[in-house]
Amino acid sequence: MCRARTSVACVCTSGNWASVPRWWLAGVVAAAALVAIFPARAAPPASDRFIEARERMVRDDIAGGGVTDSRVLESMRLVPRHEFVAAPQRPYAYFDMALPIGAAQTISGPFVVAYMTEAIDPHPEDKVLEIGTGSGYQAAILAKLVREVYTIEIVGALGHKAARTLERLRYDNVQVKVGDGYQGWPEHAPFDKIIVTCSPEKVPPALVAQLREGGRMVIPVGERYQQALG
Repeated sequence: MCRARTSVACVCTSGNWASVPRWWLAGVVAAAALVAIFPARAAPPASDRFIEARERMVRDDIAGGGVTDSRVLESMRLVPRHEFVAAPQRPYAYFDMALPIGAAQTISGPFVVAYMTEAIDPHPEDKVLEIGTGSGYQAAILAKLVREVYTIEIVGALGHKAARTLERLRYDNVQVKVGDGYQGWPEHAPFDKIIVTCSPEKVPPALVAQLREGGRMVIPVGERYQQALG
């Protein structure tokens, strides 16, 4: 994920723009080689000691922050965010904050992930493209909500690590690739939804071309620190 911040948000649905509430996108950070193909939806182990922490996070930080989609809230309850960060960061995994994941990048705060997920209006039959895999956490959240997730990471070390994590946790409906996400993944287009966690100065034409008619894209655009979520 690329590092970015935003104070104004809007959602693009096949070229139509609609305003949504202002929010703070702190921690959205973010040759192509196919890393792995992972067929979905592993529940957390019964021994997961973070279940109560996740429930508090969802109740206080996510639902309390205004996210209302019940399916998104349930996915946030089930996906073990602590598995997507290094051991020293795990005590902080269920606070609403960005955390370092290496390569000078961070995992976005939980509210940001939930907000962007709700913004694309995920449906069970959707095929979703994510640009900026980062730790793989956003892809895991999506994996519980849609049919297929295709995610691209430009930083090789992060992409390979995310692929291993998603494989270990058995998110089997996620495919991961290392490459330039702004070129999309044309072999699997068109996509019903596209979610971009990096922040280009304008919407990449390749992504627009790979969005199906009537689809929806969520992307922060503009100069750094002055972006709009489109």
